[in-house]
Amino acid sequence: MDSAIFGLLILAVVAFMILQLVMWIWMLVDCLQNEPSTGNDKVVWVLLMVFLGILGSMLYYFIRRPQRIDQLGQ
Repeated sequence: MDSAIFGLLILAVVAFMILQLVMWIWMLVDCLQNEPSTGNDKVVWVLLMVFLGILGSMLYYFIRRPQRIDQLGQ
């Protein structure tokens, strides 16, 4: 494999990992700041994001976040 192609592949993988980290932090902060404190929803979502990582963040983004925005407008 050519070293230039290998370097681009490494760069793409690192960029993808950084994007995943940014998404995870964004959803974790969004949940901690905007999720209502009633019930255990906030705790459950934070634990899902901590233990499942990017998968938990994606679940929160596509499942819970739209529901919360519809209910609370946040």
